[in-house]
Amino acid sequence: MTEDIVTVPNVDLERYLGRWFEIARKPMRHEDAHASDVVAEYSLNNDGSVRVLNSCLNDKGEPEQSEGRATAVDGSNAKLEVSFLPQGLQWIPFTKGDYWIIRLDDDYATALVGGPDRKYLWLLSRDSNLNREVAQDWLRYAESQGYDIADVIWPRQSGKVHGKP
Repeated sequence: MTEDIVTVPNVDLERYLGRWFEIARKPMRHEDAHASDVVAEYSLNNDGSVRVLNSCLNDKGEPEQSEGRATAVDGSNAKLEVSFLPQGLQWIPFTKGDYWIIRLDDDYATALVGGPDRKYLWLLSRDSNLNREVAQDWLRYAESQGYDIADVIWPRQSGKVHGKP
């Protein structure tokens, strides 16, 4: 599919901040396929960028954490670039990933995030136990945007957050 991904028209970053539980995702080489309790915490940095703090339990049940920084690429705040490199190295080309919010409910309780190349996809929820039928509906929306959802991973979610905020 060569058509562009359609993002939501506008994101209120203040409302988007906070804790999100990963309900489903496409596999990624830099994320353990067996990770569980995957959580993203978003907060605002002094410069207006977004602090991204991801935490999970790895396949051995040990907590892991990574910190990154996201910046909006346009006025809609629906398209962001994220880097997990240390601040001093973030200038290096090709070290940022696309984080495009392609669906977001009115309550900012469920979000579907992907990239324009359709290689990455995350279904996020404020609730660690999003109803499976609701989740499937959100993934069907991603499929309508050209994402292959056949290989989606459903990480175990206990609702616990591992690591420090």
